[in-house]
Amino acid sequence: MKFLVDNALSPYISEQLKAHGHDAVHVRDLHLQSAADTVIIARAASEDRVLVSADTDFGTLLALAADTKPSIILFRRETGRSPPMQLELLLANLPAIAGAAEEGSIIVFEEGRIRIRPLPIDRQSAQPNGD
Repeated sequence: MKFLVDNALSPYISEQLKAHGHDAVHVRDLHLQSAADTVIIARAASEDRVLVSADTDFGTLLALAADTKPSIILFRRETGRSPPMQLELLLANLPAIAGAAEEGSIIVFEEGRIRIRPLPIDRQSAQPNGD
């Protein structure tokens, strides 16, 4: 699987993904650390990479655009900020989420669970309701 690790996460994640046999690159390696989120999403999509981040803006942008790629793996705050812990969580669950990531999904790692939402996301369900 191919990954693009966002600036919200340590380069350690991409380095260790590579060490485990994956094609992984960090946005810093591409000189995109200051790039707009839309540029990063476009790069991940054009290279068929799964975007790995802790920035929830990426999920919102994909939902509003009704895009089917790239898949995004998001780490929520409660999953911990330690890069080794994030890597361990990702590698341990990669077999279970690989199919969804290849098909196009937003995959959210939360404390004690993983949520998978297939893409594209219906614009109606992406908008907060007025209740």
